[in-house]
Amino acid sequence: MWMCTVRPDGTPHVTPVWFVFLSGAWWIGVDGGSVKVRNIGRSPWVSLALEDGRWPVVAEGRARVHRAPFPAAVTAAFTEKYAWDAAAVRRPGEERLLIEVPVRRWLLDGVAH
Repeated sequence: MWMCTVRPDGTPHVTPVWFVFLSGAWWIGVDGGSVKVRNIGRSPWVSLALEDGRWPVVAEGRARVHRAPFPAAVTAAFTEKYAWDAAAVRRPGEERLLIEVPVRRWLLDGVAH
């Protein structure tokens, strides 16, 4: 999936992310020092788009950053989907975070829902 956040100068920052969708919210695993986290700290509005161009799905919402301990259902979903621990630190000295994006609006087939 692709995640779009907004840089301080108002330009978009689009990156691929690892995610799970659970109970109406997208969950994204990130390193604490990432540009995504800094951008969300200034402006929490994000867009998420699945990479399949044949069946476009875009979701918009207000992101919330979570620090450990993470919800057990979310970490279990990451383990099931990717076979890795979403809470495991990837880079020495970095905190692992989860970004939750409850869906405010869906854009499907060019129509907002």
